[in-house]
Amino acid sequence: MDVADRVAKTFRMTDEAWQRHANPWSVWTRFAAIPLMLLAIWSRTWIGWWSLVPVAAVIVWLFVNPRAFPPVREPRSWAARGIHGERAWLEDRDLVPPDHRQVLRLLVALGIIGFGLMVWGLIVLSVWPTVFGTTLVVVAQLWRIDRFGWLWERHRAHRS
Repeated sequence: MDVADRVAKTFRMTDEAWQRHANPWSVWTRFAAIPLMLLAIWSRTWIGWWSLVPVAAVIVWLFVNPRAFPPVREPRSWAARGIHGERAWLEDRDLVPPDHRQVLRLLVALGIIGFGLMVWGLIVLSVWPTVFGTTLVVVAQLWRIDRFGWLWERHRAHRS
């Protein structure tokens, strides 16, 4: 079991949860949670330990989010195709051709670097590493979703 499998199990991603998570509202509101989490963490300078309340609220939202929206059974939107592709990849890693695996590894590395910068910026309360790191995380995730959308289209074409 690798990290992606553990994350899916942590979020208890059932068939129904995946279909609900494929709803574009689910995808975009998860992205919207990123600046909210940053603000919640940064708020420790203003409200001290009370900042744990908004941090906890964002964490709860991240667990509830994949189940909060109506299911998407036939993915038509960019976001829905990406989520369906991610699920297909989790179920069969051989769906991704070798050249695309390299890109996915690069995107994971970019996301890890961005996450590190973001955390460092939040620890030292410095805007530039927080914003730059967050930008790297978001760009890597958007690109990853795009790749998974391509994977879904390819997977669907081969099933037909």
